[in-house]
Amino acid sequence: MASGGTGRDEDGRDERGGARTALAGLTTRGRSFLAAGVAAAVCAYVLGQPDLLRVGLLLAALPLVCTAVVYRTRYRVSGSRRLSPARVPAGGEARVHLRMDNVSRLPTGLLMLQDRVPYVLGPRPRFVLDRVEPGGRREVSYRVRSDLRGRYPLGPLQLRLNDPFGMCELTRSFSTYDTLTVIPRVEPLPPVRLGGEAKGYGDGRQRSLALAGEDDVIPRGYRYGDDLRRVHWRSTARYGELMVRREEQPRRARCTVLLDTRALAFRGAGPDSAFEWAVSAAASVLVHMLERGFSVRLLTDTGSSVPGEGADGFAGASQGSADSAGLMMDTLAVIDHSDGTGLSPAYDVLRGGDEGLLVAFLGELDEEQAAVAARMRRRSGGAVAFLLDGDGWGREPNAGPDPMNRTQERLRLLREAGWTALGVPRGAALDELWRRADGERSGAVTAGGGTSGRGAGS
Repeated sequence: MASGGTGRDEDGRDERGGARTALAGLTTRGRSFLAAGVAAAVCAYVLGQPDLLRVGLLLAALPLVCTAVVYRTRYRVSGSRRLSPARVPAGGEARVHLRMDNVSRLPTGLLMLQDRVPYVLGPRPRFVLDRVEPGGRREVSYRVRSDLRGRYPLGPLQLRLNDPFGMCELTRSFSTYDTLTVIPRVEPLPPVRLGGEAKGYGDGRQRSLALAGEDDVIPRGYRYGDDLRRVHWRSTARYGELMVRREEQPRRARCTVLLDTRALAFRGAGPDSAFEWAVSAAASVLVHMLERGFSVRLLTDTGSSVPGEGADGFAGASQGSADSAGLMMDTLAVIDHSDGTGLSPAYDVLRGGDEGLLVAFLGELDEEQAAVAARMRRRSGGAVAFLLDGDGWGREPNAGPDPMNRTQERLRLLREAGWTALGVPRGAALDELWRRADGERSGAVTAGGGTSGRGAGS
């Protein structure tokens, strides 16, 4: 029996352990017949009854013959699996298509097809395939669904061979498996005026100006593929090598999404927990900003980012924006709580440069970590914080306000540092909070006479 995707013979025959493998495939019926046959043979020997001995031999021989026939079967079957889609949001369904091809010259008997799936995706699918003619094909499918994000292996595929009397059952496994990625839910967000302001133009962050006239150009060395019309001849004569003019292109607006993953900052677990809300919200903002053309960066409290991410993050509104979103969704699909106790690693990364718009999803903060989060605002063109109310998420929905809630004090500290800070109660809708953040930021800009409008892009 050939393994799907490898073409390797998987008939399972092993000269040293073949008999042991075959006998291990005896069903309850086969073992019962064998035991009854041995018992009858022993009784016939003790009682001296030759007829009973013949009955015992028949009972014992039937399961052994069935085992030998099933074990010597030389079917060669190839299998393949296809996921549609391979990346599905939490709560969504994916369909798994299985295809079996009989590549031998003999028809197969009755086959039971079984695929291994994790229990969170649903029950293990089983299919019964009738006789498959030589060169024939059978296709079946089943659906999987999970409310929990993550990566789940599907497979390997298993085939069970049975004899007509049900005495023996042997299982053959294929060697390949596939992976289903369950990503966080992404909510569509309304277009608002929150934005990250570009801080420079051209090839560098700052542009030095010469005195006047044609010398008001910053040349650079010629690179293979540069347009010869960009050659700056005066600089070429001055430096003795071919120099070209820099093309002025506006820098892309930037956005950093900070996700707090500290285990001590969140309470509860499961699809409706505060941490899962924060992960889903971060995914929604990342996709939204990519669609608007921002260079997007995902950062966690540990200072880590998405593998393969460039210095300026992933560029949006480009041919590879879908791939960029896929990489970030794959990262968020498996992200988990960290063992960290503070936000200092993320602050060290952010203070290295201007990050444009900063959107933070924070769990519970003590006074020290609230002060660290407040200092992050200094390097950002705009800063919006969504602070999950730990007391509110830990209580029942209708339990009322908690008089000891410290969230308001943390929000006040962040707002005094220049953040647009909002508390996130249990069951809050992200799109409504997104509009509120835009409204509060616009109000702060108007109240400040326009001096706080830094980073409020289109």
